[in-house]
Amino acid sequence: MLRRTKIVATLGPATESEEQLTKLIEAGVNVVRLNFSHGDADDHRLRAERIRSIAASVGRSVAILGDLQGPKIRIGRFQNGKVHLPDGAEFILDAELPIDAGDENQVGLAYKNLPNDCKVGDVLLLDDGRLSLQVKAIDGSRITTTTLDGGELSNNKGINLAGGGLSADALTEKDKEDIKLAASIGVDYLAVSFVRCAADLDLARKLMKEAGGNAAVLSKIERAEVVKDHALLEEVIKASDAVMVARGDLGVEIGDAELIGVQKHMISEARRLNRPVVTATQMMESMIENTQPTRAEVFDVANAVLDGTDAVMLSGETATGKRPHEVVRAMGRICEGAEKNEKLIARSELDRTYAGETDAAIALSAMLAANTLEGVKAIVCLTKTGATPLWMSRKNTNLPIYAMTRYPATERRVALYRGVESVAFDSGSTYGSEVNERAIGELKERGLLTAGDKIILTKGESREVEGGTNTMQVLVVK
Repeated sequence: MLRRTKIVATLGPATESEEQLTKLIEAGVNVVRLNFSHGDADDHRLRAERIRSIAASVGRSVAILGDLQGPKIRIGRFQNGKVHLPDGAEFILDAELPIDAGDENQVGLAYKNLPNDCKVGDVLLLDDGRLSLQVKAIDGSRITTTTLDGGELSNNKGINLAGGGLSADALTEKDKEDIKLAASIGVDYLAVSFVRCAADLDLARKLMKEAGGNAAVLSKIERAEVVKDHALLEEVIKASDAVMVARGDLGVEIGDAELIGVQKHMISEARRLNRPVVTATQMMESMIENTQPTRAEVFDVANAVLDGTDAVMLSGETATGKRPHEVVRAMGRICEGAEKNEKLIARSELDRTYAGETDAAIALSAMLAANTLEGVKAIVCLTKTGATPLWMSRKNTNLPIYAMTRYPATERRVALYRGVESVAFDSGSTYGSEVNERAIGELKERGLLTAGDKIILTKGESREVEGGTNTMQVLVVK
């Protein structure tokens, strides 16, 4: 059975060697994530080179996702490394305190604008929400708080404002330098952290192009204010080439109880607006140490698949875990198990505005024919940019969608699209029925089609035209 849901794996110390990277790709990874929060330029460049080389050697198209760190909204450091905050204790966050002078009464701030971003009565969440502090008073650089939920607090832990609203820019100076690095590496996707609005994505895309790159821009949705405003969320999704349900910081800001509904809504909106969507954070976290996922993790991954996500993502499981390739195999099995329940997978339609484009209309017509004609075995799409197979992937089907292209960048781009498999194919100067025969011949040689199979084939009558798909044919393999 062809696994339709794609798997994104984060690289790190556990996947440093060529042997581990080979196992990861052979296990079924479709996209690798370079986390620019860790490692230096040489580390990321070496990993990217190895991925490209290994993928080529095993005949796979694997996309590279460069993930920007975003603003560091963190406390400073403690003189003794950590402190314990009891419930009800007073604790001070001071933007002017030396960054490494923290003690049991106070700590400095890496994010100096926090006193201006919060007000009396706000709740600050530290260390992924493990500790909570209520703002009691603000005096210049000093925020006096009362500890609501205490515990151990150590160096450099993150800060979230319950309900969102921190003003930090999405792109820091470090991110702008990392965009240049991402362009030089040739990443296929650039992930922007803590997106606030469409302008953040427009700036990232502009900087990427200025640096000579052509990566698709992926927005990580992790601010409460974005998901609370439906118009703003739609604006952000439309400005993105892909989106991520980044459940870590998002869950801290909006609360766990709200997260599942928001996840389902975001996946549905991304599919409606024709954008690939990745579901991320703690999906198989117990497998950093353990050999089997928990039942809750199995249901979490399966639920995202049934929601219609294009991809599910692994973070620490493959970056620092004990058995990275085994986690990928386990996640693949869960995806395939969920995909067997085709009738349960969320149905969604494209926004009606897209129906006015010829290639979109051809894509939707092809999917209707594929799902209603008896005996169809595959959908074959000759494509330049990957736009037509993306539209196809928004419609549910249990049939494979083969995106045939001469462009390696397009091969890697479609690696994120649900149910789409790329096939390297150069049509040369052939047209009409001759190009059909050559494309079908290529698929036969790969063992993907056999004589007698019925297929749906889409293409453009004019070659090398973006958005030029204008033909759909029903063919029988000779």
